[in-house]
Amino acid sequence: MKKYDLDNRFEDFAASVIIVFQKQPKTFAADYLAKQLIRSACSSALNFGEFEGARSDRDKANKLRIALKELRESLRNLNIQLKSKILELNEVESIRQENDELIRILVTLLKKYE
Repeated sequence: MKKYDLDNRFEDFAASVIIVFQKQPKTFAADYLAKQLIRSACSSALNFGEFEGARSDRDKANKLRIALKELRESLRNLNIQLKSKILELNEVESIRQENDELIRILVTLLKKYE
């Protein structure tokens, strides 16, 4: 896979989360989780961008770990919203799948730098 493809996937992932939450959630819990999901999804994309600019393998590994942590947080957040019926699976199924695939990619990529 080419680097720019992965760049676009991270950006598209973050953008898709933002699009889902264009409307203000109606409850305190929904609002709290939506804002946190937007932060973690965007942070994963931004930290992946930082990874590409890192100079040392140690710094690259650190940026990948941060992006991976944010992706895992995003997936957990989506699962909580699904279990609490804040979201319906059909609203976020493709986002959840992409989230899982990006986690798998980063785990594999991280092995190169550890």
